[in-house]
Amino acid sequence: MIEYDVIIIGAGVAGLYASMNLPADKKVLIINKRETFKCNTFYAQGGVALARDENDIPAHIKDTLAAGDGLCDAKAVDVLSKNSRKAIDDLIRHGFHFDTNEAGELLYTKEAAHSCERILHAGGDATGRYLHHFLLEQNSHAMLSDARVVDLLIEEGECFGVTVLDHRKRRNIYAKNVIIASGGVGSLYEYHTNAPCISADMQGLCIMKGIGLDRMEMLQFHPTVFVNSNNAQKMLLTEALRGEGATIEDEAGRRFLFDYDERGELASRDIVSKAIYKYKKKTGMHVYLNCENFDEEYFKHRFPNIYKSLRELGFHVPSQRVPISPAFHYAIGGIRTDLNAKVPSVKNLYAVGEVASTRVHGANRLASNSLLEGLVFAKRAADDILKNSDEIKCLKEFTLKDEIMSLKDDKVKKDQLRRIMWENVSIIRTKSGLNDALSTINALLNEKIGKLLKFRLLTAKEIVISALKRRESIGVHTIQEEN
Repeated sequence: MIEYDVIIIGAGVAGLYASMNLPADKKVLIINKRETFKCNTFYAQGGVALARDENDIPAHIKDTLAAGDGLCDAKAVDVLSKNSRKAIDDLIRHGFHFDTNEAGELLYTKEAAHSCERILHAGGDATGRYLHHFLLEQNSHAMLSDARVVDLLIEEGECFGVTVLDHRKRRNIYAKNVIIASGGVGSLYEYHTNAPCISADMQGLCIMKGIGLDRMEMLQFHPTVFVNSNNAQKMLLTEALRGEGATIEDEAGRRFLFDYDERGELASRDIVSKAIYKYKKKTGMHVYLNCENFDEEYFKHRFPNIYKSLRELGFHVPSQRVPISPAFHYAIGGIRTDLNAKVPSVKNLYAVGEVASTRVHGANRLASNSLLEGLVFAKRAADDILKNSDEIKCLKEFTLKDEIMSLKDDKVKKDQLRRIMWENVSIIRTKSGLNDALSTINALLNEKIGKLLKFRLLTAKEIVISALKRRESIGVHTIQEEN
Protein backbone atom coordinates (compact mmCIF):
# COMPACT_ATOMS: atom_id res chain seq x y z
CA MET A 1 0.00 0.00 0.00
CA ILE A 2 1.54 3.30 -1.16
CA GLU A 3 0.95 6.25 1.15
CA TYR A 4 1.62 9.94 0.49
CA ASP A 5 2.30 12.62 3.05
CA VAL A 6 -0.20 14.89 1.30
CA ILE A 7 -2.76 14.47 -1.47
CA ILE A 8 -3.93 17.74 -3.06
CA ILE A 9 -7.20 17.61 -5.02
CA GLY A 10 -7.00 20.33 -7.67
CA ALA A 11 -4.27 22.19 -9.54
CA GLY A 12 -5.39 25.82 -9.41
CA VAL A 13 -3.77 28.63 -7.45
CA ALA A 14 -4.72 27.20 -4.04
CA GLY A 15 -3.62 23.64 -4.74
CA LEU A 16 -0.38 24.61 -6.47
CA TYR A 17 0.60 27.20 -3.86
CA ALA A 18 0.01 24.64 -1.12
CA SER A 19 2.26 22.30 -3.08
CA MET A 20 4.90 25.01 -3.45
CA ASN A 21 4.97 25.39 0.34
CA LEU A 22 5.50 21.68 0.94
CA PRO A 23 9.21 20.72 0.71
CA ALA A 24 10.48 18.41 -1.99
CA ASP A 25 11.32 15.70 0.56
CA LYS A 26 7.62 15.31 1.36
CA LYS A 27 5.74 12.77 -0.71
CA VAL A 28 2.97 14.83 -2.32
CA LEU A 29 0.50 13.95 -5.09
CA ILE A 30 -1.59 16.54 -6.93
CA ILE A 31 -4.72 15.08 -8.53
CA ASN A 32 -6.18 17.06 -11.43
CA LYS A 33 -9.48 16.20 -13.12
CA ARG A 34 -8.55 17.29 -16.65
CA GLU A 35 -5.70 19.12 -18.37
CA THR A 36 -3.90 21.41 -15.94
CA PHE A 37 -5.09 24.64 -17.57
CA LYS A 38 -8.76 23.73 -17.09
CA CYS A 39 -9.19 25.51 -13.79
CA ASN A 40 -10.65 28.85 -12.73
CA THR A 41 -7.22 30.29 -11.93
CA PHE A 42 -6.25 30.03 -15.60
CA TYR A 43 -9.22 32.19 -16.62
CA ALA A 44 -8.82 34.84 -13.89
CA GLN A 45 -8.30 38.20 -15.60
CA GLY A 46 -8.39 41.06 -13.11
CA GLY A 47 -5.54 40.48 -10.71
CA VAL A 48 -4.61 39.95 -7.07
CA ALA A 49 -5.76 42.40 -4.42
CA LEU A 50 -3.57 43.11 -1.42
CA ALA A 51 -2.88 45.62 1.28
CA ARG A 52 -0.11 47.62 -0.38
CA ASP A 53 1.69 48.24 2.91
CA GLU A 54 1.05 48.37 6.66
CA ASN A 55 -0.83 51.65 6.31
CA ASP A 56 -3.23 50.14 3.77
CA ILE A 57 -4.21 47.14 5.92
CA PRO A 58 -7.03 48.94 7.79
CA ALA A 59 -8.50 50.26 4.51
CA HIS A 60 -8.26 46.85 2.80
CA ILE A 61 -9.98 45.26 5.79
CA LYS A 62 -12.64 47.96 5.79
CA ASP A 63 -13.32 47.53 2.05
CA THR A 64 -13.54 43.74 2.41
CA LEU A 65 -15.92 43.99 5.36
CA ALA A 66 -18.07 46.57 3.57
CA ALA A 67 -18.38 44.42 0.45
CA GLY A 68 -19.21 41.43 2.67
CA ASP A 69 -22.27 43.28 3.95
CA GLY A 70 -21.80 42.40 7.62
CA LEU A 71 -21.33 38.64 7.18
CA CYS A 72 -17.52 38.43 7.02
CA ASP A 73 -15.57 36.72 9.78
CA ALA A 74 -13.46 39.63 11.04
CA LYS A 75 -10.65 37.30 12.16
CA ALA A 76 -10.48 35.68 8.72
CA VAL A 77 -10.36 39.10 7.01
CA ASP A 78 -7.60 40.14 9.40
CA VAL A 79 -5.59 37.03 8.46
CA LEU A 80 -6.18 37.68 4.76
CA SER A 81 -5.09 41.30 4.76
CA LYS A 82 -2.13 41.02 7.16
CA ASN A 83 -0.68 38.11 5.16
CA SER A 84 -1.37 39.56 1.72
CA ARG A 85 1.89 41.44 1.18
CA LYS A 86 3.85 38.45 2.44
CA ALA A 87 2.23 36.16 -0.15
CA ILE A 88 2.91 38.59 -3.01
CA ASP A 89 6.51 39.16 -1.92
CA ASP A 90 6.99 35.38 -1.78
CA LEU A 91 5.83 35.01 -5.38
CA ILE A 92 8.13 37.82 -6.51
CA ARG A 93 11.04 36.35 -4.57
CA HIS A 94 10.54 33.06 -6.40
CA GLY A 95 10.61 34.86 -9.75
CA PHE A 96 7.04 35.81 -10.61
CA HIS A 97 6.70 39.06 -12.55
CA PHE A 98 3.74 41.35 -12.03
CA ASP A 99 3.26 44.19 -14.51
CA THR A 100 5.47 47.21 -13.81
CA ASN A 101 5.99 50.69 -15.21
CA GLU A 102 9.11 51.82 -17.09
CA ALA A 103 10.88 52.47 -13.80
CA GLY A 104 10.26 48.88 -12.70
CA GLU A 105 7.67 49.85 -10.08
CA LEU A 106 4.65 47.62 -9.54
CA LEU A 107 1.52 48.80 -11.35
CA TYR A 108 -1.62 48.86 -9.23
CA THR A 109 -5.14 49.20 -10.57
CA LYS A 110 -8.54 49.75 -9.00
CA GLU A 111 -11.69 47.67 -9.18
CA ALA A 112 -15.22 48.12 -7.89
CA ALA A 113 -15.69 48.71 -4.14
CA HIS A 114 -11.96 49.27 -3.49
CA SER A 115 -11.12 52.65 -1.93
CA CYS A 116 -7.75 52.88 -3.70
CA GLU A 117 -5.60 51.27 -6.39
CA ARG A 118 -4.30 48.06 -4.79
CA ILE A 119 -4.68 45.31 -7.40
CA LEU A 120 -1.64 43.83 -9.11
CA HIS A 121 -1.89 42.24 -12.53
CA ALA A 122 0.31 40.27 -14.92
CA GLY A 123 0.19 40.06 -18.70
CA GLY A 124 -2.39 42.83 -18.70
CA ASP A 125 -5.63 40.86 -18.38
CA ALA A 126 -4.00 37.42 -18.01
CA THR A 127 -3.02 37.41 -14.34
CA GLY A 128 -4.49 33.99 -13.63
CA ARG A 129 -2.91 32.45 -16.70
CA TYR A 130 0.53 33.82 -15.87
CA LEU A 131 0.26 32.86 -12.20
CA HIS A 132 -0.96 29.37 -13.01
CA HIS A 133 1.88 28.76 -15.47
CA PHE A 134 4.40 30.06 -12.93
CA LEU A 135 3.12 27.83 -10.11
CA LEU A 136 3.20 24.79 -12.39
CA GLU A 137 6.84 25.57 -13.15
CA GLN A 138 7.58 25.80 -9.43
CA ASN A 139 5.92 22.47 -8.66
CA SER A 140 8.34 19.75 -7.54
CA HIS A 141 5.75 17.11 -6.73
CA ALA A 142 4.00 14.32 -8.60
CA MET A 143 0.82 15.07 -10.53
CA LEU A 144 -1.93 12.72 -11.62
CA SER A 145 -3.98 14.29 -14.43
CA ASP A 146 -7.19 13.15 -16.11
CA ALA A 147 -8.30 11.58 -12.84
CA ARG A 148 -11.16 12.60 -10.58
CA VAL A 149 -11.71 11.98 -6.90
CA VAL A 150 -14.94 10.05 -6.32
CA ASP A 151 -14.62 9.26 -2.61
CA LEU A 152 -12.91 10.38 0.56
CA LEU A 153 -11.61 7.53 2.72
CA ILE A 154 -12.94 8.56 6.11
CA GLU A 155 -13.49 6.48 9.22
CA GLU A 156 -14.22 7.60 12.78
CA GLY A 157 -13.65 11.25 11.92
CA GLU A 158 -10.26 10.77 10.26
CA CYS A 159 -9.31 10.98 6.58
CA PHE A 160 -6.97 8.32 5.20
CA GLY A 161 -6.93 9.18 1.50
CA VAL A 162 -9.14 9.17 -1.59
CA THR A 163 -10.66 6.97 -4.25
CA VAL A 164 -9.89 8.12 -7.78
CA LEU A 165 -11.47 7.33 -11.11
CA ASP A 166 -8.41 7.04 -13.35
CA HIS A 167 -9.00 6.07 -16.99
CA ARG A 168 -12.37 4.57 -15.99
CA LYS A 169 -10.81 2.42 -13.28
CA ARG A 170 -11.19 3.14 -9.58
CA ARG A 171 -8.41 2.76 -7.04
CA ASN A 172 -7.62 3.95 -3.56
CA ILE A 173 -4.69 6.29 -2.87
CA TYR A 174 -3.71 6.77 0.76
CA ALA A 175 -2.31 9.83 2.50
CA LYS A 176 -1.59 11.25 5.93
CA ASN A 177 -3.28 14.51 4.89
CA VAL A 178 -5.71 15.53 2.15
CA ILE A 179 -6.18 19.09 0.86
CA ILE A 180 -9.32 19.77 -1.19
CA ALA A 181 -8.65 22.58 -3.69
CA SER A 182 -11.13 21.63 -6.40
CA GLY A 183 -12.82 24.98 -7.09
CA GLY A 184 -16.44 26.13 -7.23
CA VAL A 185 -19.76 25.12 -8.76
CA GLY A 186 -19.88 26.75 -12.21
CA SER A 187 -21.25 23.81 -14.20
CA LEU A 188 -24.43 23.85 -12.11
CA TYR A 189 -25.49 26.93 -14.12
CA GLU A 190 -26.54 27.38 -17.72
CA TYR A 191 -24.44 30.57 -18.00
CA HIS A 192 -21.15 30.79 -16.17
CA THR A 193 -17.55 31.97 -16.51
CA ASN A 194 -15.91 28.91 -14.93
CA ALA A 195 -13.68 26.26 -16.46
CA PRO A 196 -15.90 23.50 -17.95
CA CYS A 197 -14.83 20.85 -15.43
CA ILE A 198 -15.75 22.89 -12.34
CA SER A 199 -18.80 20.82 -11.43
CA ALA A 200 -19.25 20.82 -7.62
CA ASP A 201 -18.07 17.21 -7.21
CA MET A 202 -16.28 17.66 -3.92
CA GLN A 203 -19.03 19.74 -2.34
CA GLY A 204 -21.52 16.98 -3.15
CA LEU A 205 -19.14 14.30 -1.89
CA CYS A 206 -18.74 16.19 1.38
CA ILE A 207 -22.54 16.22 1.80
CA MET A 208 -22.56 12.44 1.32
CA LYS A 209 -19.84 12.15 3.99
CA GLY A 210 -21.65 14.37 6.48
CA ILE A 211 -19.08 17.18 6.19
CA GLY A 212 -20.61 20.60 6.74
CA LEU A 213 -21.00 23.12 3.94
CA ASP A 214 -21.44 26.78 4.79
CA ARG A 215 -23.31 29.69 3.19
CA MET A 216 -23.91 27.87 -0.06
CA GLU A 217 -26.60 30.40 -1.01
CA MET A 218 -23.89 33.06 -1.42
CA LEU A 219 -23.12 32.87 -5.14
CA GLN A 220 -21.56 35.74 -7.02
CA PHE A 221 -22.66 36.67 -10.53
CA HIS A 222 -20.25 38.73 -12.59
CA PRO A 223 -22.03 41.69 -14.18
CA THR A 224 -20.05 42.02 -17.41
CA VAL A 225 -19.98 38.81 -19.42
CA PHE A 226 -20.28 38.25 -23.16
CA VAL A 227 -22.90 35.50 -23.26
CA ASN A 228 -23.73 35.43 -27.00
CA SER A 229 -22.05 32.09 -27.64
CA ASN A 230 -23.06 28.42 -27.63
CA ASN A 231 -20.49 27.45 -24.98
CA ALA A 232 -21.60 26.98 -21.37
CA GLN A 233 -18.47 28.84 -20.29
CA LYS A 234 -19.01 32.45 -21.24
CA MET A 235 -16.40 35.15 -21.86
CA LEU A 236 -15.62 37.24 -18.81
CA LEU A 237 -14.94 40.95 -19.31
CA THR A 238 -12.84 41.85 -16.29
CA GLU A 239 -13.94 44.35 -13.69
CA ALA A 240 -10.67 46.15 -14.26
CA LEU A 241 -12.21 47.51 -17.47
CA ARG A 242 -14.76 49.44 -15.42
CA GLY A 243 -12.12 50.30 -12.84
CA GLU A 244 -10.15 52.06 -15.56
CA GLY A 245 -12.99 53.83 -17.34
CA ALA A 246 -15.32 51.49 -19.24
CA THR A 247 -19.00 52.33 -18.82
CA ILE A 248 -22.27 50.38 -18.88
CA GLU A 249 -25.13 51.74 -20.95
CA ASP A 250 -28.44 50.82 -22.53
CA GLU A 251 -29.34 50.81 -26.24
CA ALA A 252 -29.74 54.59 -26.21
CA GLY A 253 -26.32 55.12 -24.62
CA ARG A 254 -27.72 56.01 -21.18
CA ARG A 255 -25.57 55.09 -18.13
CA PHE A 256 -28.46 53.80 -16.04
CA LEU A 257 -26.44 52.31 -13.15
CA PHE A 258 -26.55 55.63 -11.30
CA ASP A 259 -30.30 55.03 -10.88
CA TYR A 260 -29.39 52.18 -8.54
CA ASP A 261 -26.18 53.31 -6.81
CA GLU A 262 -24.30 56.59 -6.70
CA ARG A 263 -21.04 54.78 -7.54
CA GLY A 264 -22.38 53.69 -10.92
CA GLU A 265 -19.97 51.30 -12.62
CA LEU A 266 -17.78 51.18 -9.51
CA ALA A 267 -20.46 49.77 -7.21
CA SER A 268 -19.86 46.22 -5.94
CA ARG A 269 -20.56 43.29 -8.25
CA ASP A 270 -23.81 42.22 -6.64
CA ILE A 271 -25.26 45.73 -7.01
CA VAL A 272 -24.21 46.04 -10.66
CA SER A 273 -25.47 42.56 -11.56
CA LYS A 274 -28.85 43.15 -9.93
CA ALA A 275 -29.13 46.60 -11.54
CA ILE A 276 -28.54 45.16 -15.03
CA TYR A 277 -30.99 42.30 -14.36
CA LYS A 278 -33.72 44.65 -13.11
CA TYR A 279 -33.16 47.27 -15.84
CA LYS A 280 -33.32 44.72 -18.65
CA LYS A 281 -36.49 43.26 -17.18
CA LYS A 282 -38.10 46.69 -16.73
CA THR A 283 -37.16 48.19 -20.11
CA GLY A 284 -36.62 45.19 -22.36
CA MET A 285 -33.43 46.88 -23.59
CA HIS A 286 -30.08 45.27 -24.29
CA VAL A 287 -27.15 46.39 -22.14
CA TYR A 288 -23.63 47.15 -23.38
CA LEU A 289 -20.10 47.68 -22.12
CA ASN A 290 -18.61 50.80 -23.70
CA CYS A 291 -14.81 51.04 -23.79
CA GLU A 292 -14.47 54.14 -25.98
CA ASN A 293 -12.68 56.02 -23.16
CA PHE A 294 -9.61 53.86 -23.84
CA ASP A 295 -6.89 54.66 -26.33
CA GLU A 296 -6.69 51.69 -28.69
CA GLU A 297 -2.97 51.04 -28.20
CA TYR A 298 -3.35 51.19 -24.42
CA PHE A 299 -6.38 48.86 -24.55
CA LYS A 300 -4.51 46.41 -26.74
CA HIS A 301 -1.54 46.40 -24.33
CA ARG A 302 -3.51 46.41 -21.04
CA PHE A 303 -6.20 43.90 -22.06
CA PRO A 304 -4.54 41.86 -24.84
CA ASN A 305 -6.64 38.71 -24.51
CA ILE A 306 -9.95 40.54 -24.36
CA TYR A 307 -8.87 42.68 -27.33
CA LYS A 308 -7.90 39.63 -29.39
CA SER A 309 -10.99 37.57 -28.48
CA LEU A 310 -13.49 40.35 -29.15
CA ARG A 311 -11.80 41.35 -32.40
CA GLU A 312 -12.04 37.72 -33.55
CA LEU A 313 -15.75 37.83 -32.73
CA GLY A 314 -16.13 40.90 -34.95
CA PHE A 315 -16.25 43.65 -32.30
CA HIS A 316 -14.03 46.62 -33.13
CA VAL A 317 -13.00 47.37 -29.54
CA PRO A 318 -12.45 49.75 -27.91
CA SER A 319 -14.52 51.96 -30.23
CA GLN A 320 -17.42 49.52 -30.59
CA ARG A 321 -19.50 48.60 -27.56
CA VAL A 322 -20.12 44.96 -26.59
CA PRO A 323 -23.43 43.36 -25.46
CA ILE A 324 -23.21 42.04 -21.91
CA SER A 325 -25.19 40.12 -19.32
CA PRO A 326 -24.45 38.84 -15.82
CA ALA A 327 -23.41 35.17 -15.48
CA PHE A 328 -22.48 32.91 -12.57
CA HIS A 329 -18.90 33.56 -11.53
CA TYR A 330 -17.84 32.60 -8.02
CA ALA A 331 -18.97 30.43 -5.10
CA ILE A 332 -18.53 32.36 -1.86
CA GLY A 333 -19.73 29.50 0.31
CA GLY A 334 -18.22 26.05 0.47
CA ILE A 335 -16.67 23.51 2.83
CA ARG A 336 -16.51 25.05 6.29
CA THR A 337 -12.93 25.51 7.50
CA ASP A 338 -11.07 27.17 10.35
CA LEU A 339 -8.36 29.84 10.04
CA ASN A 340 -5.76 27.17 9.20
CA ALA A 341 -7.96 25.77 6.41
CA LYS A 342 -8.75 22.64 8.44
CA VAL A 343 -12.12 20.94 8.13
CA PRO A 344 -13.21 20.90 11.80
CA SER A 345 -15.16 17.63 11.73
CA VAL A 346 -12.52 15.46 10.03
CA LYS A 347 -8.92 15.02 11.16
CA ASN A 348 -6.19 15.51 8.50
CA LEU A 349 -8.59 17.06 5.99
CA TYR A 350 -8.18 20.62 4.64
CA ALA A 351 -9.99 22.78 2.09
CA VAL A 352 -8.54 25.85 0.35
CA GLY A 353 -9.55 28.27 -2.39
CA GLU A 354 -13.03 28.60 -3.86
CA VAL A 355 -14.16 25.19 -2.60
CA ALA A 356 -13.73 26.40 0.99
CA SER A 357 -15.71 28.75 3.18
CA THR A 358 -13.29 30.70 5.33
CA ARG A 359 -16.05 33.34 5.75
CA VAL A 360 -13.57 35.95 4.53
CA HIS A 361 -15.95 37.12 1.78
CA GLY A 362 -19.13 37.34 3.84
CA ALA A 363 -22.14 37.98 1.64
CA ASN A 364 -20.21 39.36 -1.34
CA ARG A 365 -16.57 38.89 -2.37
CA LEU A 366 -14.53 42.06 -2.84
CA ALA A 367 -13.04 42.13 -6.35
CA SER A 368 -9.72 40.27 -6.75
CA ASN A 369 -9.68 38.94 -3.19
CA SER A 370 -10.17 35.39 -4.52
CA LEU A 371 -6.65 34.68 -5.80
CA LEU A 372 -5.35 36.27 -2.63
CA GLU A 373 -7.51 34.02 -0.45
CA GLY A 374 -6.22 30.98 -2.33
CA LEU A 375 -2.61 32.01 -1.70
CA VAL A 376 -2.95 32.99 1.95
CA PHE A 377 -4.97 30.01 3.18
CA ALA A 378 -3.06 27.47 1.06
CA LYS A 379 0.11 28.60 2.85
CA ARG A 380 -1.64 28.25 6.22
CA ALA A 381 -2.78 24.72 5.33
CA ALA A 382 0.76 23.71 4.30
CA ASP A 383 2.24 25.26 7.45
CA ASP A 384 -0.27 23.43 9.66
CA ILE A 385 0.51 20.11 7.97
CA LEU A 386 4.25 20.62 8.41
CA LYS A 387 3.80 21.62 12.05
CA ASN A 388 2.05 18.31 12.74
CA SER A 389 4.07 16.13 10.34
CA ASP A 390 5.81 14.21 13.13
CA GLU A 391 2.54 12.74 14.37
CA ILE A 392 2.35 8.98 13.85
CA LYS A 393 -0.67 7.89 11.85
CA CYS A 394 -1.79 4.28 11.66
CA LEU A 395 -2.35 2.99 8.15
CA LYS A 396 -5.79 1.71 7.28
CA GLU A 397 -6.84 -0.05 4.09
CA PHE A 398 -10.29 0.48 2.54
CA THR A 399 -12.23 -1.86 0.26
CA LEU A 400 -13.36 -0.38 -3.04
CA LYS A 401 -17.12 0.11 -3.27
CA ASP A 402 -19.06 -1.14 -6.29
CA GLU A 403 -20.67 2.07 -7.60
CA ILE A 404 -22.06 3.30 -10.92
CA MET A 405 -20.33 6.56 -11.84
CA SER A 406 -22.54 7.66 -14.74
CA LEU A 407 -25.47 6.57 -16.87
CA LYS A 408 -26.45 7.37 -20.45
CA ASP A 409 -29.35 9.68 -19.47
CA ASP A 410 -27.29 11.71 -16.97
CA LYS A 411 -26.29 14.32 -19.57
CA VAL A 412 -29.92 15.30 -20.22
CA LYS A 413 -30.52 15.58 -16.48
CA LYS A 414 -27.40 17.71 -16.01
CA ASP A 415 -28.71 20.15 -18.62
CA GLN A 416 -32.10 20.21 -16.91
CA LEU A 417 -30.40 21.03 -13.61
CA ARG A 418 -28.37 23.82 -15.20
CA ARG A 419 -31.52 25.43 -16.63
CA ILE A 420 -33.49 25.27 -13.38
CA MET A 421 -30.56 26.70 -11.41
CA TRP A 422 -30.19 29.61 -13.84
CA GLU A 423 -33.90 30.36 -13.97
CA ASN A 424 -34.75 29.98 -10.27
CA VAL A 425 -31.55 30.12 -8.18
CA SER A 426 -29.54 32.96 -9.68
CA ILE A 427 -29.38 36.74 -9.37
CA ILE A 428 -32.86 37.44 -7.97
CA ARG A 429 -34.75 34.63 -6.26
CA THR A 430 -38.32 34.03 -5.13
CA LYS A 431 -39.61 31.55 -2.58
CA SER A 432 -41.83 29.86 -5.17
CA GLY A 433 -38.98 29.65 -7.68
CA LEU A 434 -36.66 28.11 -5.08
CA ASN A 435 -39.32 25.58 -4.09
CA ASP A 436 -39.84 24.67 -7.76
CA ALA A 437 -36.10 24.11 -8.11
CA LEU A 438 -36.03 22.00 -4.94
CA SER A 439 -38.90 19.82 -6.21
CA THR A 440 -37.09 19.23 -9.51
CA ILE A 441 -33.81 18.40 -7.79
CA ASN A 442 -35.50 15.98 -5.38
CA ALA A 443 -37.27 14.28 -8.28
CA LEU A 444 -33.96 13.84 -10.12
CA LEU A 445 -32.31 12.47 -6.99
CA ASN A 446 -35.05 9.82 -6.79
CA GLU A 447 -34.34 8.63 -10.34
CA LYS A 448 -31.67 6.11 -11.29
CA ILE A 449 -28.53 8.26 -11.70
CA GLY A 450 -24.77 7.90 -11.55
CA LYS A 451 -22.70 9.04 -8.59
CA LEU A 452 -21.15 11.96 -10.50
CA LEU A 453 -24.57 13.46 -11.22
CA LYS A 454 -25.57 12.84 -7.61
CA PHE A 455 -22.65 15.04 -6.50
CA ARG A 456 -24.04 17.93 -8.56
CA LEU A 457 -27.62 17.43 -7.44
CA LEU A 458 -26.71 17.29 -3.76
CA THR A 459 -24.69 20.49 -4.05
CA ALA A 460 -27.52 22.21 -5.92
CA LYS A 461 -30.00 21.04 -3.28
CA GLU A 462 -27.83 22.48 -0.52
CA ILE A 463 -27.68 25.83 -2.35
CA VAL A 464 -31.47 25.93 -2.66
CA ILE A 465 -32.10 24.90 0.95
CA SER A 466 -29.61 27.52 2.18
CA ALA A 467 -31.32 30.17 0.03
CA LEU A 468 -34.75 29.25 1.43
CA LYS A 469 -33.44 29.48 4.99
CA ARG A 470 -32.07 33.00 4.49
CA ARG A 471 -35.33 34.92 4.22
CA GLU A 472 -33.86 38.43 4.06
CA SER A 473 -31.86 39.82 1.15
CA ILE A 474 -28.20 40.47 1.86
CA GLY A 475 -25.18 40.82 -0.42
CA VAL A 476 -25.43 38.49 -3.40
CA HIS A 477 -28.52 36.80 -1.99
CA THR A 478 -31.64 38.66 -3.11
CA ILE A 479 -34.99 37.16 -2.24
CA GLN A 480 -37.81 39.05 -3.91
CA GLU A 481 -41.31 39.42 -2.48
CA GLU A 482 -44.06 37.93 -4.62
CA ASN A 483 -47.46 39.44 -5.33
